[in-house]
Parts: sequence; C-alpha cells; structure tokens
Amino acid sequence: MIPRAKHLLAAAVSGALLMLPAFQGTAGATASQVFAVSLAKSKAEVQKVADYWKPERLRKAETYSPAAPPSGAPKAGGGSVNVPAQRIAALRKKAGPVNAVAPRQGAASTVGKVFFRLGGKEFWCSAAAVAAANRSVVATAAHCAYDPRRGEAADSWIFVPDPGAAGATPHGVYVGSSISMHEDWPGKNDYDYDYAFVTVHRGFTWVKQGNAYIAKDVGRLQDNVGGLGLELSRKPPMAQVHAFGYPAGPQPDGSQPFNGQTLRSCVGATRKTIAPGLDLDHGVQLSPCNFSKGASGGPWITGLRANLGALIGVNSLTWNRDAKGEFDAVSSPYLGPVAGDVYRHAAAQTTPANVM
Repeated sequence: MIPRAKHLLAAAVSGALLMLPAFQGTAGATASQVFAVSLAKSKAEVQKVADYWKPERLRKAETYSPAAPPSGAPKAGGGSVNVPAQRIAALRKKAGPVNAVAPRQGAASTVGKVFFRLGGKEFWCSAAAVAAANRSVVATAAHCAYDPRRGEAADSWIFVPDPGAAGATPHGVYVGSSISMHEDWPGKNDYDYDYAFVTVHRGFTWVKQGNAYIAKDVGRLQDNVGGLGLELSRKPPMAQVHAFGYPAGPQPDGSQPFNGQTLRSCVGATRKTIAPGLDLDHGVQLSPCNFSKGASGGPWITGLRANLGALIGVNSLTWNRDAKGEFDAVSSPYLGPVAGDVYRHAAAQTTPANVM
C-alpha cells in the first residue's frame, strides 16, 4: 500500500476527494479482458516453492517487508495469457451467486497473509479465501501478485490462513498455481484493477520426522478454512463495511502502532473516490480507517457473521485526507462485472489431486 503520496494528500486537502458524483456505469464493462499468469503448475514446481518456505524461513516472516504498490511505467512481461472472449462468455453462462461456505470442521478462518518474492526479496500482503467450485481461490490486491513495473509475476507465492507466531501455519500452506487479473493492471498499472484472484494448490503442513521436515497434505483451502461469498456491483454509499488486514507500516507522522502480526479490522461507511494520477476513476473509499502498509489485499466484507460474509473489495490504497498524523481511510477498486470475469476464470482452474 502507498504509505504517503503527495498528490493524493494534496487532493484530499483541497476537498477534491470529498465531493464526488455517484457512479456513472461500470468501469471497463464493455472491454473485459482477463489475463492469466502461471505460477507453479507441475509437482516439481510446487515442491520447489514448498522447499523454499521451510519452517526456518517461515519463522523469519516477521522480518520481511510489507509490499507497496509499484510506481512508474509498466513493462511488458512474459508468460501472460489473454483469455479469449468466448471463454469468458462461456464462464458467464454458468455464473450463479457466490455464497459464503463454512469449512468442513470448526470455525471459518478465511483471512491470512500471502508471502512471495520479487527481485529476489521476500514480501508479504494480506488476502482471503473466497468460495469457489474448485475450493481453491484467494482474493488479494493485484500488486500482491504481479509487479507491472518489472513486468513479472511474483514467484514462490504462498497463502497462509491465520498465520501464528514464529511461522506457525495452523491451517496449512497453499502454493499459488495461477493468477487471474484484468489486463489493465499489468498493461497500464491502472488502480481501477488492483485486484487479483489466485488459484492455489492443495495445502500442506510441515511435520518433523527426526531431523528433517516432511510436507503432509491437508487438502483444499476452502474445506479447511471456508470461503467468503462474492457480491459484485455494490455501489457506495454503504453504511457498514468491515475491512481486514495485517497493517505494519508507519503512519504519516512516523508512529508505528501496528506490527503486522495481528489481524486488524476497520468498520466504516463507503463513498466513491478518485485518484487521477493512478488512473483510479471508480474507486471506493472506506473511513474511518488508519491501515498502513501490510494491509494490502485484505478483504472488505459485508454481512459479516461467524467470520463469513460477502467480499465486496480489497485494500489497495491508504489515504490521509485531513493531512494530519494518521491515515484516515483506505480504498478498494470497484468490483463490478469485470471482476466477476476475473474471479470466474480463477474458480474454473483445476489443480492436481495431490502434489505432495
């Protein structure tokens, strides 16, 4: 997340972000293009990622940097696949409501952290499991999976629901299989599309046997932690939305009230917002909220009950509208029909029955 952006701050001070018209249609609805990027597909690739995140590395997770959105011109990347329009049309025909799903046992625990590498350095963000036919979809910010400035996807990408202290993974580790996103994120660094749905493999936990650690299969993500529903086209204003994440970065005044180790929440109302310098024309802002870096990708949930509800957004940008000591709002891209195309592509992907 952007901890301090002078152009946003100046706009907030002038009031330009406080008096905005209602939504006029849906961003990009007539030009929906889904891009898919492979992460780890084969058993050997999954094993390589798993081996990278052995317990000793996970124990160092608190020292990694919370990811920040990239700035600068995007660079053409390799390995992306523009999903044909006919494929999207076929998925739309099968679309139905996405309802929240409880885990097979115990309480739902959908929110967690994603860990990954960019440029040889470890980073992390927030994310959440979303209900899907393949029981294997994670929602996060696009900048937590793909860097358009580098023109490359993150590598060694994993999701850890409800991570514990000292690298504990109580609900398993889930290696990313593929990223589904809108083409205008990698192509334009357009913050109207700073969201991604990542399809993940079956999870595993590390079990110590003698002096070695062995990966033990624990099954599909949704079966273990449940999945949030998905509600599209929820236009502001909305009176009560819950935002979740693991904030860690400093506030504008230099204070650092969060350590990134504890799941935090904001409850607030929503309004439309824009940031022309970031091509954010259809953003949704939630306040009050003093989230900082690290909360990126965390879910916005409506109808929260028993740790479940409907996903309507993800943390993307932080705001200091009054130019005082703390951030006072967080924003998400507007999730409309275009986001539905991206989600359905991720939900239709298949992964091997067993990779461990």
